[in-house]
Amino acid sequence: MRVVGIDPGTAACGYGIVHESGGRLKGLHHGWWSTPPGERPELRLKTIYDGVAALIAEFDPDAVVLEESFVGVDARTALSVGQARGAVLVAAAKAGVPCTEYTPSAVKHAVAGYGRAEKAQVQRMVKAILGLHELPTPNHASDALAVAICHALAPPLLKLAG
Repeated sequence: MRVVGIDPGTAACGYGIVHESGGRLKGLHHGWWSTPPGERPELRLKTIYDGVAALIAEFDPDAVVLEESFVGVDARTALSVGQARGAVLVAAAKAGVPCTEYTPSAVKHAVAGYGRAEKAQVQRMVKAILGLHELPTPNHASDALAVAICHALAPPLLKLAG
């Protein structure tokens, strides 16, 4: 199974691709897209859409997975993240790739064994699980790899439930 994980955001959108076979995981690629704050919103979203579409075309994943949005006190940030998520979902839908979402606590629990793990702990665990030589950076890429790991290791019935 090949999974594209996305940590959505318009300023910075992380991605990570994980391959699972026989219970073994391998990190194939990770990184992030950054868009300038002064750029028109539709162009920022197009950058994300085009990036996700290119990853799907290159890696032919079985699933695209996203971390569910955490809605804090800043409605403007929540709206921006929601728009980025929309761009990701449309790119996956256009390619016919199913999408699944996981809560931040479920991702942290799957990767670090604790639903309230700190970002640095998740980053270290992603490195260990995937056998990477260095910590995956920035945090957006690490978070995207973590959500991909969460899906790749999820029990089959949980994957079906979405």
